[in-house]
Amino acid sequence: MSDATNSGVDERIKQQSRLRQALIRPELGGICGTIIVFILFFIFASDSGMFNSQGVMNWSVVSAQFMIIAVGACLLMIAGEFDLSVGSMIGFSGMMIAIFGVTLGWPIWMAIIVTFLMAMAIGWLNGFIVVRTGLPSFIVTLAFLFILRGFTIFLPQVIERKTIIGGIKDKAEGDFLGTMFGGKILTGLFQWFGDMGIIATFERGNRAGQPVVDGIPMLIVWAIFLVIVGHILLTRTQFGNWIFAAGGDAEAARNSGVPVNRVKISMFMFSAFCATVFATCQVMEFGSAGADRGLLKEFEAIIAVVIGGALLTGGYGSVIGAALGALIFGVVQQGLFFAGVESSLFRVFLGVILLGAVILNTYIRRIITGER
Repeated sequence: MSDATNSGVDERIKQQSRLRQALIRPELGGICGTIIVFILFFIFASDSGMFNSQGVMNWSVVSAQFMIIAVGACLLMIAGEFDLSVGSMIGFSGMMIAIFGVTLGWPIWMAIIVTFLMAMAIGWLNGFIVVRTGLPSFIVTLAFLFILRGFTIFLPQVIERKTIIGGIKDKAEGDFLGTMFGGKILTGLFQWFGDMGIIATFERGNRAGQPVVDGIPMLIVWAIFLVIVGHILLTRTQFGNWIFAAGGDAEAARNSGVPVNRVKISMFMFSAFCATVFATCQVMEFGSAGADRGLLKEFEAIIAVVIGGALLTGGYGSVIGAALGALIFGVVQQGLFFAGVESSLFRVFLGVILLGAVILNTYIRRIITGER
């Protein structure tokens, strides 16, 4: 008789303590990192304005930028693949919106829709090449990193004789889809906050009496929306189980009836979708598109996901953890400015946090699971 039979406990239904369940969660490193970062900056930058309404909005916007692309990168990494073309996709998508909307004179809503379709088609092509050829996604998407960046520089130079195209804000004025990416919500509520003295208001000038924070940018709304959708998709749906299976053991997943190729291609398309959301919000905010937009964003997205507890080998991770990794990114980047620290040290802090989060996640998981 087996030990399980002798003890009267079936290992398959063995109960785990809440502490054990918490310690093996992929978000552990992200949670610890977030707590540490907030404590440090509360100690060293609490009197700098970092935690007043305007300071909170500053690092929230930066965190939301990282969060949008981190959601797409997270789901793709859990599926066992990488997308190194995210940064170039941001630049390319923003430039295509500008070319369609400003140079060709299309309505902004049409320019946005066509750009999303183009980006997702490129994402599909990335995924198709990976699953059909068996080439590493690192190589395929690295190639598209250069291809898309090259077109992003080439097209505006040929069409406009420059690498920055402006005038998007004027074209987007009153456009319903442009407002969904470049507007703000809860403006009335924030005005009430200002009137009640809950948040600061401008004392003089044309904006006297108006709150210094007059609403929540759609960039933050999109970040929260994508995190919620990604988390529900990953943890509450059959497709989420397929994502874990495709990244954990693709061959075993195929033998179990999981459409691994379809899952991976869908995740490449979703990664491109998230990059285009970022790009659209960016061009609506700045009113222009530049050929250099999105540089290194692919690595920042991957770092945020890894800080959030995802494994580079796939099959393990969390959207909430990726969101926390993005929050750490934004808080550290803005916190160094508020604390008066040399901004070039941002990468140093980021590297320390990344290494610490990975070591913590790996160490705790090995203790709990008995892995070597």
